[in-house]
Amino acid sequence: MKRRTKTWIVAITLILAIIVTLLISLNMGVIRITPSQVFQTLLGNGSEQNALVLFQFRLPRMVIALLIGAGMAVSGAILQSVTHNELADPGIIGINAGAGFFVVLYIYYFQDSIVQLGGTLSVYILPLFALGGSLVAAILIYVISWKNGVNPIRLILVGIGINSMFAALIIIFQLKMDPDDFTRATVWLTGDISGTDWSYVLALLPWILLFVPFAFYKAKSLDTLHLGDDVAKGLGTRVEGERSLLLFIAVALAGACVAVGGGIAFIGLVIPHLARKLVGATHQTILPISALMGALLLVLADTIGRNLLAPSEIPVGIVVSVIGGGYFIYLLMKS
Repeated sequence: MKRRTKTWIVAITLILAIIVTLLISLNMGVIRITPSQVFQTLLGNGSEQNALVLFQFRLPRMVIALLIGAGMAVSGAILQSVTHNELADPGIIGINAGAGFFVVLYIYYFQDSIVQLGGTLSVYILPLFALGGSLVAAILIYVISWKNGVNPIRLILVGIGINSMFAALIIIFQLKMDPDDFTRATVWLTGDISGTDWSYVLALLPWILLFVPFAFYKAKSLDTLHLGDDVAKGLGTRVEGERSLLLFIAVALAGACVAVGGGIAFIGLVIPHLARKLVGATHQTILPISALMGALLLVLADTIGRNLLAPSEIPVGIVVSVIGGGYFIYLLMKS
């Protein structure tokens, strides 16, 4: 009962923090909008300029940050549990790099032809390319790591190698691009959500609405797998089937988020650790709390990136890397 009460307190606190951060972020920017003007605009009584800034630029970007933060955090929590390795993260073990490589292939080979068919069509095709790249990376990691089962340390080492391989391939294709596409790919790979609009929200939203609740539904399976393969088999769990399904959920979430937000790393590493410290090791609590914490972190990072060096912007991926990289070093030193 105490743990459930604590979980609810943490969840409510995170929701309130997200709301406060969103309100602050709506006010801040090159064009300052006071809190009263924000509320008037949201109610339909604001000026045309404020309505344009809020509804066409700031709000869709914040919604994207919420969705990506939640998706990447849940993906990381699943990977850490399934692989029995607290250092597993879509960005570290190569899943993000696989998605990024396929997106770079799309920009290099197919972007112009897709744009001719319809400008917004590419927004919805990108997640499919990213999912394909994530699946290729995940299959390579899983197959190469397999040796009478998947050893957690072996998986991380193989993942780092796969990550390096895809990173090298990305650089090769970037060097063959024209300057505009090269710049676009470089900024995107750092993790950038500037320039996103409601079409990006609509492209990402179905993936989050489908796979995040499904991950919550599979929380008990994650708890069982976390006990070890032998115990899970003894409890009647189809270990490889459940592991494959959960890995697909994690890969799909990471791929869709990378397609829209680029190579945002460390959310899937840092957030599950913090969630476990706050609410314990049960995935029925870890996953929802991770989703809320990931959403809060990315909205906060985007607010900092937009305003710290205004009118210039720092890509959100760089801000998250500064925060997550420091925590990653702390984890390594502690381990």
